[in-house]
Amino acid sequence: MNEEIELILDLAEEQMKESISRLESVLSKIRAGKASPQMLSAVKVDYYGAITPLAQMANINTPDSQTISIQPFDKSIIGDIEKAIVEANLGLNPMNNGDLIIINVPALTEERRKELVKQVKLETENCKVSIRNARQRSNEEVKKLAKDGLSEDMARDAESSVQDLTDKFIVVIEKHFNDKEKDVMTI
Repeated sequence: MNEEIELILDLAEEQMKESISRLESVLSKIRAGKASPQMLSAVKVDYYGAITPLAQMANINTPDSQTISIQPFDKSIIGDIEKAIVEANLGLNPMNNGDLIIINVPALTEERRKELVKQVKLETENCKVSIRNARQRSNEEVKKLAKDGLSEDMARDAESSVQDLTDKFIVVIEKHFNDKEKDVMTI
């Protein structure tokens, strides 16, 4: 029975870690007015019929906090890259000088910052729901074991362990939210 409880706890922790990594990925794409190569991570370019991530076909740099420069490995596709950035609907206006694509990242208005904080809050709430769902599934598994002969004390301890795990990950989510909110609201 102890092995089954350990398996349930390990599975719950794995699901919760996946939720956190998904949240981190989403939050990294929410820009805070500072230029970051991560902002272009969703851009895919049609490269001779194959949809290819921009990072695999160009060097992406941030020479300063308001500028992103993209230097394609193959200069003949610079127009395709520019088109892909516009079509990605990121609110960025690429400028092509023949060798590089330069993107000036505009500073965010106060209203836009507040919208981004709402978006961050929504994403963190979705992550909390995912964590709670993992907790619920684990507790249901523990209850099934209790019906199959697991002692009440062991079942209660297992549920308590699942709750401790949940609380630990909720604290991590709150920290991510507070850090991103501070990042977005800082001018």
